[in-house]
Amino acid sequence: MDKLKNIRWQQRYDNLVKAFHQLEKGVLLESPNEIEIQGIIQSFEFTFELCWKTLKDYLESQGVAVAFPREVIKQAYRYNLLSDGELWLEMLSKRNLLAHTYDEKIAKEAYDLITKQYFSSIRQLVSHLGKFADE
Repeated sequence: MDKLKNIRWQQRYDNLVKAFHQLEKGVLLESPNEIEIQGIIQSFEFTFELCWKTLKDYLESQGVAVAFPREVIKQAYRYNLLSDGELWLEMLSKRNLLAHTYDEKIAKEAYDLITKQYFSSIRQLVSHLGKFADE
């Protein structure tokens, strides 16, 4: 394994953990207001980006060449880094929806998806990758 690639994915993972904890703080709010919901959505967007980029770096450190988010997700699922590849592909496609958080109805829909479906998958990934980061 290329030592630089190993260091790179672990540095990316450290940033992912920080972003995840920020998202977690938002998701744990009992009754977030409109501004807090927008912050949670933006935190999700940032965390999701770090998820696929961390997966990309990890896969490359293992000798798997990947470039684009969809390809990264498919390979991560293939190598059992993700338990639900379809959900991750859905998250990827919903990124465009999230750009419209100024629309209250769309923001509420995005918030519900994040808190009820996406967050647990992100938590699972962060935990799973943490096992490799400790090696």
